[in-house]
Amino acid sequence: MIATLKKFFDFCAGDNRRMFYQSLGIGVLIALCEAAKFPAIYLVLGGFLSDSISDSRVLVGFMILLVSVLLESLFRSKSTMLQCRAGYQECAGKRIEIAEHLRYLPMGYFNQNSLGEITTVTTNVMEQLGDVATRVVMLTTQGILNTAIIVLFILLFDWRIGLICLAGVIVFALINHSMRKANVETAAAKIAVDTKVIERVLEYIQGISEVKAYNMTGKSRKKLDDAIKEAAATNTKLEMISNKYIPYQNIALKLTGVAVILASIGFYLHGSMELLMTIMMMIMAFFVFTGLESMGSYSALLRVVGLCVDRGKEVLSLSPMDISGKNVTPLTHNIKVSGIDFAYGKKKIIDDVSLSVPEKGTVAFVGPSGGGKTTLCHLIARFWDVDKGVITLDERNVKAYSMDSLMENFSFVFQNVYLFHDTIANNIRFGRPDASMDEVIAAAQKACCHDFIMALPDGYDTVIGEHGASLSGGERQRISIARAIMKDAPVIILDEATANVDPENEKELMEAIEALTKKKQF
Repeated sequence: MIATLKKFFDFCAGDNRRMFYQSLGIGVLIALCEAAKFPAIYLVLGGFLSDSISDSRVLVGFMILLVSVLLESLFRSKSTMLQCRAGYQECAGKRIEIAEHLRYLPMGYFNQNSLGEITTVTTNVMEQLGDVATRVVMLTTQGILNTAIIVLFILLFDWRIGLICLAGVIVFALINHSMRKANVETAAAKIAVDTKVIERVLEYIQGISEVKAYNMTGKSRKKLDDAIKEAAATNTKLEMISNKYIPYQNIALKLTGVAVILASIGFYLHGSMELLMTIMMMIMAFFVFTGLESMGSYSALLRVVGLCVDRGKEVLSLSPMDISGKNVTPLTHNIKVSGIDFAYGKKKIIDDVSLSVPEKGTVAFVGPSGGGKTTLCHLIARFWDVDKGVITLDERNVKAYSMDSLMENFSFVFQNVYLFHDTIANNIRFGRPDASMDEVIAAAQKACCHDFIMALPDGYDTVIGEHGASLSGGERQRISIARAIMKDAPVIILDEATANVDPENEKELMEAIEALTKKKQF
């Protein structure tokens, strides 16, 4: 348990970790406020039993209770606010950190890892860390703090009763440890099955047109249904395992309370404990383990918390491409490829290729599908690093450039265009977010897409669906070209940009490409 809590706090960013620690510090004050109720009861009850009750004694006891209740409420509010702020900020911060880290990973990572895996880490896993994990961790630590401080108070009042309470805590801890140990495999299965569900959902949605076209709705959905049912079964199993142990935890605590009451009565009958202390111990027996009871069931999720942290660390520990190069603006844009090799795993795609592309020159790669044309283009732009050989821009190894300064020199028009769920104007100015509307329109006109944009309901403010699903293939390509025109990079890479375009759009698309590549290197 302690190792998981430490893992969680170590994973959190500095400011957020500090807020969590502040919340824990306030948790100590909350526990002290709860413990302060017992001296107040002791003071008033002692007055009744000794026939020395007075207005002042009652007032002092009442004021202690009042102050402890008010302070506890204020501290709880502050603690909750700190936990929420730290949790949600941590979730947002880690998502941004992971997104930034993914940006510098080789493209091979995204081929070898499913979209569902990446989506799970950035959505479910981070959401659980920001929401579920925060509450589980703080409830667990608060329960431990409350119980520890109250048991300490009891030890100060009577060490014998304190030892009984301590023994009950140890028994509870052993049962709780067994519960978390029993959940090891199921907690890991829960993370895995959550990933599978997202993979199946994405696969089903992305392939829905093919599913309908071949009337395979029922068969295709079976994978998704099976994944959802497996997730339900796994989550139920996780709960059922916990539910087997939770009653034993509660029984151990309740029996400890009974033991405290019986021991207190026994000590009183044998004359080793005063009546006032006996009554106080009996009252304490009902409250001493409240914190542990509340955290007992939630602590089963600590294993999930630990796995979520591990998943986040896995992504952040992936070795990025060497991006330690310098921010350099090349004087020329001569590209030279010298004896390069490249393989996807054991499958060699590029074998000892050399070529030279002069500035403002034009080179076409022609060959069969799977021959390495796209791969070669991606290697030039350093989407991957070559296994052997050197690629230079302006006689400088592309690895010597920082990734951002290298990318400033390239614009791409891919066969499969990706447009974002945003306005057409923002999709065009994607490479230059600060571009004016006049510049956006000028780029669209050059790309031969101004007319069809103006025919849309909201013109340039029309929000298109993800991937540009509401537009035709030719329209998406022309918007992609307008985006490249807007970036105005000196080197243009066209990756089968006209492969999926119908004949009616081909003329306008070729005009758009001509406008894009005019006085450029491609």
